[in-house]
Amino acid sequence: MKVASGKLKVASDVRLKRVYEPASPDDGRRVLVTRYWPRGVPKAAIGEYDIKVAPSRDLLREFKHEGLTWEQYVPRYLEEMKGEVPRSDINRLAKMAKSDRITLMCICEDENRCHRSLLRDLVIEASRR
Repeated sequence: MKVASGKLKVASDVRLKRVYEPASPDDGRRVLVTRYWPRGVPKAAIGEYDIKVAPSRDLLREFKHEGLTWEQYVPRYLEEMKGEVPRSDINRLAKMAKSDRITLMCICEDENRCHRSLLRDLVIEASRR
């Protein structure tokens, strides 16, 4: 039972937020996970900037400008996250989430069609190992 409660703790301590939403004390460590720095966001508003877990420039371009569907995007993003560097950062975020709350942030309005929702699942999964 202890393991199950640990899983629930990590799941509740990995939050999602649009970077343009106001900061809150409930955010914990604010981690910006975008390929590009968002316009108008001061560096002081972010605790950490991690491009290693953001989609590649090519994948972003195809999704945002060339008609790649969400259904096509998801497996490609997940494949990119299997690399050694992204996997290492996912594990680091999972370790962080075991002891502190983290909020993964991006510029996308709809978190259900944003890589941050996929990343959250990867972080939670990594915390189980």
